[in-house]
Amino acid sequence: MDIVRQLLLVVHLVAFAALLGGLLGQAKATQKAVHLSTIWGARIAFLAGLLLVGVLEAGDGDVDHAKVGVKLLVGLGVVGLLEARRKKGLSDPLYWLAVGLTVANVAVAVLWSSAHGG
Repeated sequence: MDIVRQLLLVVHLVAFAALLGGLLGQAKATQKAVHLSTIWGARIAFLAGLLLVGVLEAGDGDVDHAKVGVKLLVGLGVVGLLEARRKKGLSDPLYWLAVGLTVANVAVAVLWSSAHGG
């Protein structure tokens, strides 16, 4: 089961890279389009995260449900925002909201356990 968890983690991280890279690639564009790699990065990161939680729940790993809940809501916000603006593109405030939520989701993943002593 550990190899499945590790593979899902790799998929999750690569998807986040596609998401953030796609967003940052649009930083200087006047019309910030939602590229296919960006939206698929968001979708796959979200789904891989859900599967990771499922694998942890099925095994002996401890799951911080509060952290998972925060990441779920933030991830859903990113996916929802990108899906809603897929055809129209992102205005500057929505673009920076998507970038901020993506970075916040990574920060929660990395910093949450440190802040809570785990």
